[in-house]
Amino acid sequence: MSVTIHEVQKLRDVVTLEKGKPPAQQPYFGSDAELYLTPEYLRGRAPAQPVKPSANAVRVSDDDTILLWDGSNAGEFFRARKGILASTMSRISHDDAFDKEYFFYAVKNWELYLKGQTSGSGIPHVDKEVLGKLEIYQFEKSEQAKIAEILSTVDRAIEQTEALIAKQQRIKTGLLQDLLTRGIDEHGNLRSEKTHKFKNSPLGRIPVEWGVDEFGRTLESAVDGPFGSNLKSDHYVAEPGVRVIRLGNIGNGKFLDQDKAWVSSEHGRYLSRHSVQPKDLLIASLGDERHPFGRACIYTDYVHEAIVKADVFRIRCNRERYIHPFAVHLFNFPRWRQGLFALAQGMTRDRVNLTNLMSLQLPIPPIAEQEAIACTISSLYTFLDELEQQLAKLLSLKTGLMQDLLRGKKRVTALLSSVDVNDKKKGVS
Repeated sequence: MSVTIHEVQKLRDVVTLEKGKPPAQQPYFGSDAELYLTPEYLRGRAPAQPVKPSANAVRVSDDDTILLWDGSNAGEFFRARKGILASTMSRISHDDAFDKEYFFYAVKNWELYLKGQTSGSGIPHVDKEVLGKLEIYQFEKSEQAKIAEILSTVDRAIEQTEALIAKQQRIKTGLLQDLLTRGIDEHGNLRSEKTHKFKNSPLGRIPVEWGVDEFGRTLESAVDGPFGSNLKSDHYVAEPGVRVIRLGNIGNGKFLDQDKAWVSSEHGRYLSRHSVQPKDLLIASLGDERHPFGRACIYTDYVHEAIVKADVFRIRCNRERYIHPFAVHLFNFPRWRQGLFALAQGMTRDRVNLTNLMSLQLPIPPIAEQEAIACTISSLYTFLDELEQQLAKLLSLKTGLMQDLLRGKKRVTALLSSVDVNDKKKGVS
């Protein structure tokens, strides 16, 4: 059955724009104060500030459509909340031919395009001509409402999943703090100085069951990557041979598989002293503001032979002292990694050499406790990964629905019979 579309409308023919105005006083706490709506507030990242409205203030209502007109994110659409519109934004008003929520989704679908068409040599701003030429479909109003209902259902599922991820991230932060500084006893309970014995150590207060030693005394072997002419860009090949592990592969507890580089099998054999095996511990010797040195992960590529590059350490711990799934969390925990900061070298980027890494003092819980801690942390990360995957699926679903529904590629009635949107959000609580 074909889609019934009355017409495709250009925005310039169906909307009016009203630019926000600066407040008369900000902040302002008088009895006539009103909330000033900024982009950060509408994104949920900052509170709204009370202001004294100017005489020509633009007051908006819940769910009005507003557009960020100026700034680095110009072209971003928001649902308004009741308050005074900021001077960097404009309200986009439309007539009753459009359902309010449908209209928001219809223009939101153009957001990436509009952001890419901003103008201005200084502060970017929306190009009014580009905005006016954007097209939206004008369906029967009942169909608009049904499209908006479907998309808002997916949006709620996305919001719920994002909230659950944020909650689990907070739980993770607190639990890591407890597990990696106090540990768990033989009954699986978190230790506390009120219920368990602790002792003083060079690292501060730690459980009496834990020891402290230099990292180098807990290892079977440790190597850094080849320097100088042993590994140059000329040695890289296009076809998979021996994999080269580089800084871009070292995530904070996770091996990042996207960055792939290779040398020939012959050259890999020549550099075999720097070889890496699955389950080896990898530690970054170089860092910057976004990626700290000392971050660690475990090599999880079970297919390819590999070597480390110059800025990566390959570590194999003595299994009677450390297990790698636990050791990786020690290096990624700020309190225990901070000992590296005093050892850092380098003028522009912090760097630590292998000798200094070996001298780092770390806590050493009993192996059974290390296994229990690593298992608990692994379960937490697995749950977070599952939530992230669920969120990615929901975002992909929303993108597909917006493309299909807002451009008339699928009828709402046909879609409802073939895709149960509510099934897509099962398990989200």
